Amino acid sequence: MRLINAKTYACLWLALFGACVMASPASAQTGSVQTLTLWPEGHLPRVVQGPEQVGNEGSAMGAVTRVSEPRLEIHRPAQPNGTAVLILGGGGYFRIQVGTAARPMAQWLASIGVTSAVLYYRMPVDGWPATAPFADGQRAMRLLRAHASELGIDPEKIGAMGSSAGANLAGILSTRFDHDFYPAVDAHDALPSRPDFLAMLYPVTTLRAPYDTTRTRRELGTQSDAVEAYSVESHARAEMPPVFLAHAADDQIADVSHSLLMFQAAKAQNVPVEMHIFDKGGHSWGLGRPGTQVAQWPRLFTTWARAHGFIAAAPVSLQPLTGQELTPTQAAPVDNDDDADFEEDGD
Repeated sequence: MRLINAKTYACLWLALFGACVMASPASAQTGSVQTLTLWPEGHLPRVVQGPEQVGNEGSAMGAVTRVSEPRLEIHRPAQPNGTAVLILGGGGYFRIQVGTAARPMAQWLASIGVTSAVLYYRMPVDGWPATAPFADGQRAMRLLRAHASELGIDPEKIGAMGSSAGANLAGILSTRFDHDFYPAVDAHDALPSRPDFLAMLYPVTTLRAPYDTTRTRRELGTQSDAVEAYSVESHARAEMPPVFLAHAADDQIADVSHSLLMFQAAKAQNVPVEMHIFDKGGHSWGLGRPGTQVAQWPRLFTTWARAHGFIAAAPVSLQPLTGQELTPTQAAPVDNDDDADFEEDGD
């Protein structure tokens, strides 16, 4: 696949909207998008050699690799309603599907008043320990709460939304929130890391057989107890947040049983859980192509979130996206033929 520098890609993407904003690893804000670094300068060791990269072909279109400076890309709505969502793109812990999944989700959430933060997390494939993405996820949740006042969000209405491997990450944040994946760095780390609600889209939930054929299982396998540590259903508990699940029955990458296991595990703990299984859709559908069954999930999620009080009714001027139109970053088709190979799992 061909790769381009992440900053160059950011300019190309934003140029479609009439402006180019360079995404700096330092905390900065330009318009409605703000970048916030997770860790103090010099805190992380130098593991990744070379610049961060973004794919521009096939199933790698818009996918970020070689993350060495974890950060949040915060999308602030024109009329914030107080709710925030940490968005965790998939990619089997070897890349992060930002351009075709995480960022379009953030744009859609902003359109209904929700502040969203796309997490650029470190991955085991680059030499980071298997705990790295979970440490980044916990730190991200704590930083969102630390900056709640300036972001205009309610610190008790911050959820996590993950797709594929990103759903695995979101699930672990929601079930193992009392396990610190890193030693405290500053006062922010005294804040809770538990999400207030959890959305899992075509998730990789378990690392156990017979569903252990995923790229997620391979990359997290650098840790000897990964199967137990990162099989989300094993850690379901009564104190975890309410769960929303969406999956396609014909998913060839993450079998639909991943969602069924999560539903059963949450139900057994009396955790509120809602699940939608679509007949067709495959894997890695992001917001969903217009007219497809899976394109219903944003409306279903919004209804669920409002029913539970996590999202307030949208102002009349805000019209939720429902899949009728695609932004330029959504326009790239998902290449499920490539994803059918083990090497491409986890998007």
